Amino acid sequence: MFSTNAARQLSGKWPKAAQQRVSSAFLTGRASLAARVQSTMAEAPDSDDEKDAPLTMRKDKAGSPSPWAVFDAWGAGTDVIDSSFDKTKLTSEAVRIPVHGESTESIVPDSEILDAYDKLLAERSSIHFGYPYNLMYDHSELYSFMKYSINNLGDPFIPSNYGVHSRQFECSVIDFFAKLWKMEQDSYWGYVTTSGTEGNLHGILLARECHPDGILYTSQETHYSIFKAARYYRMQCEAIPTLPMGEIDYEQLARSLDENRDKPAIINVNIGTTVKGAVDNLDRILDILQTLEIPKERYHIHCDGALFALMMPFVEGGSELSFEKPIDSIAVSGHKMLGCPMPCGIALCRKEHVEKVEQHIDYLNSVDTTIMGSRNGQAALYMWYSLRKKGLEGIERDVRHCMDTAKYLRDQLTEAGIQCRLNELSSTVVLERPMDDNFIKRWQLACEEDIAHVVVMPNVTIAKIDKFVEELTESRIENGVKKPVSLFSWV
Repeated sequence: MFSTNAARQLSGKWPKAAQQRVSSAFLTGRASLAARVQSTMAEAPDSDDEKDAPLTMRKDKAGSPSPWAVFDAWGAGTDVIDSSFDKTKLTSEAVRIPVHGESTESIVPDSEILDAYDKLLAERSSIHFGYPYNLMYDHSELYSFMKYSINNLGDPFIPSNYGVHSRQFECSVIDFFAKLWKMEQDSYWGYVTTSGTEGNLHGILLARECHPDGILYTSQETHYSIFKAARYYRMQCEAIPTLPMGEIDYEQLARSLDENRDKPAIINVNIGTTVKGAVDNLDRILDILQTLEIPKERYHIHCDGALFALMMPFVEGGSELSFEKPIDSIAVSGHKMLGCPMPCGIALCRKEHVEKVEQHIDYLNSVDTTIMGSRNGQAALYMWYSLRKKGLEGIERDVRHCMDTAKYLRDQLTEAGIQCRLNELSSTVVLERPMDDNFIKRWQLACEEDIAHVVVMPNVTIAKIDKFVEELTESRIENGVKKPVSLFSWV
């Protein structure tokens, strides 16, 4: 089932046969979803946050790892793993590297260290709840390429003299996202980054080059990398207050823009904030610019879509994310919704902007357009592989799993009397911060002041959620509860 947003975004950008498959999948999915809602679990408990249709789900079906994730090489989607291993094998003393002349008699064998480390990672990955990483992947078919030093140094579209690269795969990944977000052929430029942060640094750099005296506007709940970019580039930055659910305060943004008409506006639009998963309404921000009669040549829009930009096309509601609107750049992570074993991402922008930072480098026989010089060619290969294996249908099914399972978690917490909230356009469930720090570390929860959150990803299952809620309930009985003031105003 494809959302109407996805159908709109794909229309006219894919071969006719592919469009017909999308349309068929959309209509079939609509019918199957309606049947699923009619046929399964009892009505979800009422909650005092947003009211949506009752969640209907069979525990033995919904919430299991998405079959379209395909990947589960080491058990990320299985039950919680409690490994038994010798933790002393991973102490700083055990893993130290001996220097010349040292006795090696007391050195722990490498194989024992690595075996312990493997068990540690399996255990920690099985209860990975607080950070937005899709751990359902299996790239074993690519392992043979790890013996090569694949470096995409220089511009992805201009080969250098270095021949061990993956540019053809990188350009294919860029083309995929350009089509997804409706960019015309030959109108775009992009590259595979090391992370969403690098994508934001690149997007804001382009904005600064287009508007050297511009003011950067972004919400107070923006990812820290945007504020880092402002410091790096010595830009004037205005942090706009947010509404209780985490969106930017549109009235305050309008006032700030109006007060600073003498300088160009550089606006960062959050497609999912870090803690609450809130999505700034792009259309509303564009309406503000139009109402204030600020012409396009006086503003620049960057979209930070680290997690949710790849989910947005498959979710009903909200503003469509598209370069048919006057946006200038997008940053999205590859290791989050898509799933990769190394941090990576995509920076995508209008082609005319990157020309402002382009410099020819004789040493490379290419041009310097990226933040990094040497760039991990493995990341481009892994992203390409994930996209080829999943396809649009697979990504959509992963997204549906995340959205449905997040509602299940919200309802289970609410039923247990645990204060929580869930934005409509999000798979991030915000809840009261547990009092027990050991519980926080066990489940790897991300916390901010009096709240914590769980980011529901394809590897988060019903069984894991049930165990999480059970352990949290026990922790509250043993360690007490501190009601989060910030959640009471969130309606």
